Amino acid sequence: MAKIETLTRPQLETTYEKLKEAIEKRKIILLIGRCHVDYRGRASSKLESGERIAIVKEDGALLVHRPKGYEPVNWMPGGNTKFHIGIEKIENGNKILILKAVRSKPTESVAVYFETVELLVVSELVDSGKFSLYASEHDMQKAILMEPSILEEGFKPISFEKKVEPGFVDIYGIDSEGRLVVVEIKRRTAGREAALQLAKYIDSMKQKVSREIRGILVAPRLAKGTQRLLDTLGLDFKALDPKKCAEILSKPKVRGLEEFL
Repeated sequence: MAKIETLTRPQLETTYEKLKEAIEKRKIILLIGRCHVDYRGRASSKLESGERIAIVKEDGALLVHRPKGYEPVNWMPGGNTKFHIGIEKIENGNKILILKAVRSKPTESVAVYFETVELLVVSELVDSGKFSLYASEHDMQKAILMEPSILEEGFKPISFEKKVEPGFVDIYGIDSEGRLVVVEIKRRTAGREAALQLAKYIDSMKQKVSREIRGILVAPRLAKGTQRLLDTLGLDFKALDPKKCAEILSKPKVRGLEEFL
């Protein structure tokens, strides 16, 4: 993480200079202070004075949060947002700091008027992590171990992360006809590489066992041409939605995962 700059109860003039620099360099900004907010656009709104949190993100998104709730009371999406910062004197002679976000398509603006600033934080964040909406491959694996029937009726898992020469088998089990089954799980669209990887696992295991071995590729969907390759390799495909796996994992557990994990 880059250097974090924190200022407690800074003067409005100091805050003004720091904001200008931070926005120009596309840094993350967090402001806590007393402010009121005006929105102009497809509708209009006014938020009276109160203590709030304002956040400006690298892409220009602006969010104003009240002390309660997870949703911002006012916001502006990032992208083509431009900021205007200034200090003005008000009727009682005091100064006020203005942080205004404007965009043209559609035409709208959010202006935050800070009477006082209690805390200013400026930083840069590094975040390259992938976001899994419903379940990871590991979660899909756990769901199959908890409810093997979502793979197919009669399937019984024997082990998971079984070591074979090319790597690790996600799930290893027996089907309703007594055949060994090697299961390869993919969180996203499975393509040629996943099919060939599964084939390598099976070829490796065939050298060590004399029983018939099936291969099942599990994924939400297949890439174009992959089903034809699976047919050629003699492998099966099972479409499984990560959302369904997440729902299974959220159910009260009749039996503990310790049985498998």
